[in-house]
Amino acid sequence: MKPTRRQFISRASVLGSGISLGLSGCKSTPTRQSLPQIMTVTGPVPADQIGITLPHEHLLVDFIGARDIQPGRYDSAEVFRTALPHLQAVRGLGCHTFFDCTPAFLGRDAILLQDLSRASGLRIVTNTGLYGAAQNKYLPTLALEESPDDLAERWTHEALYGIEGTGIRPGFIKIGVDSGRLSPVHERLVRAAARTRRRTGLAIASHTGNGQAAMHQLEVLQSEAMPANGFIWVHAQSEPDIRMHLEAANRGAWIEFDGIHPDTIAQHVSLIQNMRENGLLHRVLVSHDAGWYHVGEPGGGLFRSYETLFTHFIPALQNIGFKNTEFQRLLADNPRDAFGFLPTQPGPVPPGGF
Repeated sequence: MKPTRRQFISRASVLGSGISLGLSGCKSTPTRQSLPQIMTVTGPVPADQIGITLPHEHLLVDFIGARDIQPGRYDSAEVFRTALPHLQAVRGLGCHTFFDCTPAFLGRDAILLQDLSRASGLRIVTNTGLYGAAQNKYLPTLALEESPDDLAERWTHEALYGIEGTGIRPGFIKIGVDSGRLSPVHERLVRAAARTRRRTGLAIASHTGNGQAAMHQLEVLQSEAMPANGFIWVHAQSEPDIRMHLEAANRGAWIEFDGIHPDTIAQHVSLIQNMRENGLLHRVLVSHDAGWYHVGEPGGGLFRSYETLFTHFIPALQNIGFKNTEFQRLLADNPRDAFGFLPTQPGPVPPGGF
């Protein structure tokens, strides 16, 4: 029998009650500056307080391409009205923190995210970086011309001083690469991300076409002297060779199985079970990759909700014997560990900026 909404909320509440959000039991009290944090669109929060987290979702996307994207292509008020009920619904199911993975030149809107965060009660995190997948359609000209150091300087500036003059700071680096070995442009993006990571501590979440691309990225990061634990292999469920998941996780990378949908529950449960059986549950992230108000479509097109993880996926894992401690690890501790970073204190805003 299909569970009721009340049962869904009850499950989420039970799960949430098993997640430690405080620092009780510590032998000493570190200073706030020494504790890992997450940078949200409304400011920093201690990483150990982010609670149940969706690490890969979207609110607004504009697929017109970097050459044609411009302000005024959508009505922010309409997007707000469309997205807010979905955010409120998932907040009611126990979610506390929401990572919006729409990058610059694909519809990133920091002010809209801040407004939705305040209205919904969800902590929302946005990103810096650039998206090279889809054969560079969403890359501005500067990304095709600048060096990794130039790009890293731009992204570091956003991380320290805020996005496009808003003062809203990103909480992670989002890049994207196509399948196969990296092109020269995509390799520069990965190197720029590594250098930004070293300067800011922000995690790198990379839309990755397949396992070969994931392994090449890990090679590049190694050559940049960046440990793999700062790298998130996004869309890992698209790689059918599960041995690659194990290899990347054993090297320290985060393996993200997003795209959770009612039709994919069996696949995702199998992927999670494989990681669990190999002692690698502590390297896994899960999310929907849902939402998607599509600029240019009437009313934003079909907006996918963020509820399936709570209404279908958690019960499916309970059916194979997942314990509260494992849910805590998967839905709260892993996002905390993947995205938490030690804060960098910015100096005065440099003259000129970007």
